Amino acid sequence: MINRRHIRVKVMQSVYALTTSNSDNIVKEENFLNNSIEKMYDLYVLMLDTLPRIKHLAEEQIEISKKKHFATDQDLNPNTKFIDNKVLALIDESLSFQTYKEEHDLNNWHIEEKYIRTIYEHLVKSALYKKYMEKESSSFKEDMKFVVALYSEFIAPNEKLADYFEDINISWVDDIPFVNTWVVKSLQGLKENKSLMLGRIFKDDDDKKFVSDLFRKTVLNHDKFEKDIENKTPNWETDRIADLDMIIIKMGICEFLNFPSIPTKATINEYIELAKDYSTPKSGFFINGVLDKLCKEYEAANKLNKIGRGKF
Repeated sequence: MINRRHIRVKVMQSVYALTTSNSDNIVKEENFLNNSIEKMYDLYVLMLDTLPRIKHLAEEQIEISKKKHFATDQDLNPNTKFIDNKVLALIDESLSFQTYKEEHDLNNWHIEEKYIRTIYEHLVKSALYKKYMEKESSSFKEDMKFVVALYSEFIAPNEKLADYFEDINISWVDDIPFVNTWVVKSLQGLKENKSLMLGRIFKDDDDKKFVSDLFRKTVLNHDKFEKDIENKTPNWETDRIADLDMIIIKMGICEFLNFPSIPTKATINEYIELAKDYSTPKSGFFINGVLDKLCKEYEAANKLNKIGRGKF
C-alpha cells in the first residue's frame, strides 16, 4: 500500500518531468504518473514472488539429489524444514497472489531463474540458513523471523535484482526501497493458517485523489507559486534556485493552500525529508526557511483555512 510520502515522491518526479521538458501536456504526464503508481504493484508482487520461487528451487534440488546414482542417506532423507516453512506456504498458496501474477503475466522468475538461483546459492551457504535448519522444529513466529531475515539480507539489497528491475521499468529505481519496506510489513502481518490476501495500492479514495489533486494544482499554479517564492527569496534569483528545490517548495505551497486537512507542520516536515533524499545537502535548510516564511504569511492573510486535524 502506497503511503502519502511516496505519493509525494511520485508527484514530484512527474512535476519535474513536465516542467523540465517544457511540455504543457498535463493529461499525458498525469496518465504516466497514475500508471507508474499502478505498476508499483507489479514490482511488489515480483519482489514477494522471489520467496516461493526460492522454495521451489530448493524442492527441485532435493528431487535431483534423490535421483543420484550414488545418493547418500542425506540425499534420500533430506532436511525439509526450509521447504516446509509455514510463511512461504502462505504466500505460495495464496489465491489472490497467484491470480494477480497470472492476470498480469508476471512469470519473470520462470524466465529469469538465474537471479533466484544466485540468491538460493548464497542463502544455503549462510549462517542464517544453517542455524535455522539445525533446529529440528520451529514455530510460525520463528518461520516468519527467518523469512523476513532472508528477504532483508539476500533479496532487498541485491544489486543485480535492482539492475534487472531498472531495465524493465525506469520508474522502479526510486520505488524499490519503498517496496522492500512494503514486502517486509506484509510478511510481518501474516497470521498462521490465514492465507495472504493482496490489498489495494491506495489506502483509500482520499489517497488516490491526493495524487491527482497535488499534481494538477501544483502544475496549474506554477507561475503564481513562483511569484510567492520570489517575494520570500530576495537574495536569490529564481534561476539560481535548483529546479528540484523550486518544485518541492511549490508542492509545499500547494498543500498549504489546497489541502485543509493536512497540518502545515506535517507539510513542511515532509518536504524537508524529500529534499534531503532527492536534492542537495543544503536544500533541506533552504526549503524549511522558505516554507516557514510563506506559511506565516498565508496564516496572517487567512489563506490557510485549515480544518480538523489540519489545525494541529
